[in-house]
Amino acid sequence: MATGTNNFSEKITSVLGFDYGRKRIGIATGQTITHTATPCKTLNQVAGNPDWQAIESEIRQWKPQALIVGMPYHTDGSENKMTAAARQFCYELEKRFKLPVIEINEALSSAQAEEILKETVKIAKHNKHEVDKMAAAIIVQRWLNQQT
Repeated sequence: MATGTNNFSEKITSVLGFDYGRKRIGIATGQTITHTATPCKTLNQVAGNPDWQAIESEIRQWKPQALIVGMPYHTDGSENKMTAAARQFCYELEKRFKLPVIEINEALSSAQAEEILKETVKIAKHNKHEVDKMAAAIIVQRWLNQQT
């Protein structure tokens, strides 16, 4: 798995990003040409596992050159209880889809997503599906910001 910026990033024009969680996985797209990230959808876990068929469908639809996964860390940079699960998700993505997987620190992306959504869309705080896909877009945008 790759982290942060990479020597192959110049060739990447399209990415698919994931905000991994035990119940849901937020998905967003990103384009290096426009330097924008867009929230797509949220997938529910199936019996505690990623919905691999739905993920494959998204990859076929968007045709990304790389996958971005938000890695959960404490604010001090240390690993938390979700870091190992997210790392396993990265491993499975890479193994199944043969695409580069780039890890990005997702610290506070869900809190940031909630703030953005409260201000722009006036959603209720309990709308986790909207929060998760917006958090995925924030993770993708962080990677895009590192590419300039």
